[in-house]
Amino acid sequence: MPTLLNKNGFKFFFYANEHEPKHIHIMNSSGFAKVELKNLKVVQNYLKPKDLKHALEIMKENKKEFERIWDEWFN
Repeated sequence: MPTLLNKNGFKFFFYANEHEPKHIHIMNSSGFAKVELKNLKVVQNYLKPKDLKHALEIMKENKKEFERIWDEWFN
């Protein structure tokens, strides 16, 4: 399970046997979410609203790096 980033209590990762579309899992002490990389669409969410908002801001800042790592891992 490659970890992309640990920041502000959030862990951003994907599983080694993932599937398309490209997506990232986010975990913190209050829950987890799954977000597509292409458009930052939330496809699953069990985070508090303010935590999800913060996590999406972090994803937006790191989107290109997350995509690069995904592509390197699966190609």
